[in-house]
Amino acid sequence: MANRRGMLIKNVSERPVEIRMDSRKLRLAAGEIRLVTAAEVRDEVLRQHLQVRSVAIVRPTTEEEEAAHEAEAGT
Repeated sequence: MANRRGMLIKNVSERPVEIRMDSRKLRLAAGEIRLVTAAEVRDEVLRQHLQVRSVAIVRPTTEEEEAAHEAEAGT
């Protein structure tokens, strides 16, 4: 079984969007791309934003991006 990976998401709106997930709050400027972890991909609030297309998935994260994100988060 493959490891679940995070995703890069992009604010496709012309306005900033705020996503209040259980794990953290993301504020994305128009056109901004951010990494979300595999656990956050399953967050209901993020899924709602994906459904109404205020944000879109760009692509899965690479192993290097995930390692860098974990290093930044101190995990």
